[in-house]
Amino acid sequence: MEALCLPSGPADPLETCALFYLAAINSAKDKAWIASPYFVPDGKIVAALQLAAMRGVDVRILIPEETDSKLVQLSSMSYLKEMSDMGIKMYRYQNGFLHQKVVLVDDDLATIGSANFDNRSFRLNFELTAVIRDKSFASEVEKMLTQDLENSRLVTDDVLEDKSYWYRLSVRASRMLSPIK
Repeated sequence: MEALCLPSGPADPLETCALFYLAAINSAKDKAWIASPYFVPDGKIVAALQLAAMRGVDVRILIPEETDSKLVQLSSMSYLKEMSDMGIKMYRYQNGFLHQKVVLVDDDLATIGSANFDNRSFRLNFELTAVIRDKSFASEVEKMLTQDLENSRLVTDDVLEDKSYWYRLSVRASRMLSPIK
């Protein structure tokens, strides 16, 4: 199978990690599934996900129900409306703390590594991501993610309507801090 180790970090002259994920999302024809404990994407990644959904790609985001960072959890919730408005499905994993960083694109590309979908991983932290182009491997990743999705609940933007005013305000305020997370 074809594999590539993609190191990235603040010493890179380009934002290697962010650029790779932008290219992968933009190349998706059928599916783009992302599992990450910290989902706080920048505007370019949000736009790429929305464009993928607009062209009929099955875009799914899997994040944990419980996290080790309340600020990241609130920030993740701030993307809910703009994702669901475009047909992007966001799931909250129910069986413990989901800590995997996995991406599946179509039926032949999968990544596994240390990079989250947030600015820290894309720009500040030293990360390593294995990129594997292989249908058999991608099939195994799809099976794993399908099982994880079965242990998750689909979250729609109306979930925020049931929350208190202070919670909704905290979600909005945390979004303003997302560039520095």
